[in-house]
Amino acid sequence: MQYGAAAAEQAWSYMPVVAPSSAVETAAERVERLASESAVVVFSVSTCCMCHAVKRLFCGMGVHPTVHELDHDPRGRELERALACLLGASGASAAGAPVVPVVFIGGRLVGAMDRVMAAHINGTLVPLLKDAGALWL
Repeated sequence: MQYGAAAAEQAWSYMPVVAPSSAVETAAERVERLASESAVVVFSVSTCCMCHAVKRLFCGMGVHPTVHELDHDPRGRELERALACLLGASGASAAGAPVVPVVFIGGRLVGAMDRVMAAHINGTLVPLLKDAGALWL
């Protein structure tokens, strides 16, 4: 019996400890961290048609972005305010205008739907995706 208890204690000693810094992480820091974890990151709301369109654009190009659905995140409203500040549209969020989708490529802010579509139309989106390692053409 002691062997089993000792083995259980030993197994727990190898478990990684989660740093308490995540509790202190601000919304802006969290956005920055999440945006830098993948080649293409989309902050979205699951019921937003513009978010759906930008996700379909990337999937149609063979790019599979990391998507953070703000309406499924307990801190989603905080993240949306931080994204609005990054976009310089803090008043738009307060007025009820949607901030999402917000796209980061290679850890750098591309912008909202209008910027992504403009980059796609003028031919600068594909080179951005290639440089980030999200597309191999």
